[in-house]
Amino acid sequence: MSAPSLPNLIFPPSQTSSTTLAEVLQKQGFAWRAAEQTDLAFLRTLYETLRADELASLDWPEATRRAFLDSQFAFQHHHFTTHFERAEFLVLQHDGDAVGRLYLLREPPRWLIVDIALLPAWQGRGIGTTLLRQLQQDAQDAQTQGLALHVRLDNPRAQALYARLGFGDESVDGMHKLMHWDVPSAVAQLKSLN
Repeated sequence: MSAPSLPNLIFPPSQTSSTTLAEVLQKQGFAWRAAEQTDLAFLRTLYETLRADELASLDWPEATRRAFLDSQFAFQHHHFTTHFERAEFLVLQHDGDAVGRLYLLREPPRWLIVDIALLPAWQGRGIGTTLLRQLQQDAQDAQTQGLALHVRLDNPRAQALYARLGFGDESVDGMHKLMHWDVPSAVAQLKSLN
């Protein structure tokens, strides 16, 4: 199967976004909006920044590197949009410029954070922490069991962030670790049933 070209990539019909943005981020000029076809170039660039360390040691010609990243981005996008077609596909903007993405599937028992990513220039500023804490609050308010996500095994920085926010390890699947966070009231209810 060959990788679909970027112009042929699509998003499922837009889901009504229920994802709130923390007030502190709104005051700093951040906003969510549904991802669109015109965002594919940004999303491809974001994908490349996330793979930069992994590809830095490879001595590939630029055309080979670009073709590889195009195909891998296209496969990932196709996977996300076909396997999680009911997810919210959101772009995080700062003063109108795209700086990150959140793909969130709101299905029980735990909402799945399909993907969350920021451009490197926006990392390490507490934005990811704030976004995740808001998702935890939203999940609790919606009376879900909690949140789940997959994180690459070779991404200890993200794993440490998730652990600090109360996500626990669940299992390993290939190159990814499944982590979950349970709403405190759900944990108390489960313990009371035992």
